[in-house]
Amino acid sequence: MIKPQIPNFVSCILDRLKIAGHQAYIVGGAVRDFCLKRPITDWDVATTATPTEIKIIFADTRLFALKHDTVTLVDSGSHFEVTTFRGEKKNIEEDLGHRDFTINAMAFDSETGGILDPGGGKADIKQKLLRAVGDPETRFREDPLRLLRAVRFATELKFRIEPETLNTLTQMTPLLLRVAAERIREELMKILMSPKPSTGFNLMFRTGLLKHFLPELLEGYRMRQNTYHRYTVFRHIMETLDRVKPVPVLRLTALFHDIAKPRVRKKIDGDWRFLGHEKASAVLCEEIMTRLKFGKDMIRKVTNLIFNHIIGYNPGWSEGAVRRLIRRVGQEDIMDLIEFRRADIVAHGLDAQKNDLLTELEKRIINQLNGPMTASPRDLAVTGYNVMDFLGISPGPMVGKILEELMEKVTDRPEMNNKEILLGLLGRMKRV
Repeated sequence: MIKPQIPNFVSCILDRLKIAGHQAYIVGGAVRDFCLKRPITDWDVATTATPTEIKIIFADTRLFALKHDTVTLVDSGSHFEVTTFRGEKKNIEEDLGHRDFTINAMAFDSETGGILDPGGGKADIKQKLLRAVGDPETRFREDPLRLLRAVRFATELKFRIEPETLNTLTQMTPLLLRVAAERIREELMKILMSPKPSTGFNLMFRTGLLKHFLPELLEGYRMRQNTYHRYTVFRHIMETLDRVKPVPVLRLTALFHDIAKPRVRKKIDGDWRFLGHEKASAVLCEEIMTRLKFGKDMIRKVTNLIFNHIIGYNPGWSEGAVRRLIRRVGQEDIMDLIEFRRADIVAHGLDAQKNDLLTELEKRIINQLNGPMTASPRDLAVTGYNVMDFLGISPGPMVGKILEELMEKVTDRPEMNNKEILLGLLGRMKRV
């Protein structure tokens, strides 16, 4: 039988635990991914040792304990979880019986080279079936996050959820309200980063999960748009999600970029209009991401892209107009905006000729980024102190306003970003 290629550190964990008189097995995702012939990224070990005993055995190893009954060992920047057997009997069979789904309830015995599979995980893998271990209701009550994990695994692996498990999940969706926002966020991100996120979101819609943590998304379901869009608001968001690159900031932008459209929709001259939806969506996105405990930097980047995602470019733009766009969005975010917008345009489901214009704009932006770029007043050849000294004014809003005026001049004509030239401009302001 072909065996998994066990990393040296994992072999060391197993050996040390066994030398200390404990049972130890590789469990969970590593065994599942081995059976699926997928790359193994997570190596977890289940053992008879208690957390205290684990800490003593690995006293010379960097470790931490954030979860009950689990000690995480750190080696070369990678984390390896070592968990005490679940259940009262403290044996591997009972431990596997408390895990979430059969495909995750297998253990590898490094001594015999065999796989323990009391729940029939290998058979379910062959059938591409996601099945709860034992009684689905008991499994979901033990940890309601498993409701979302079921969707995530079904989406990632392209499995279908076994009927009893799916029916129970659908009935128990209100349990998700008990789960910490941080844990929901982590599962949401894994669904978003899957090859086809729309599969997971459509499944969460059908089961009723969405209404318990992202009800705003449901407002666009079956909501028609206008002649510029083939799809409803919800469907367009799904199409955009599937088309944008699997990068966290881009997938989040796709998910929330039109989230507030239903709230601003108005019929004008017989057609639906969504005036100001980009600003409203950025505001609503910030509320949702804050609720889900996203970091401030990620919230800033995503809301910035959403706020600026209606570009309105045409070939008549001056080079100054291109530079203003870069300034408004920020050099660090501008290429992400172009990448997102490309997917957004295709997801309209109509003629995607606008992408030709976007490609032209992208070339012009790259041209500007490769040249001298005055991105903010900090890049000017004069400072606020120069302005105050030269004009004889005190610190205050006027200084910033003058620097912005100079920025406008330099944006149109970058060659003017020279101290003598800018002081000359200040001189003319002084005379006025």
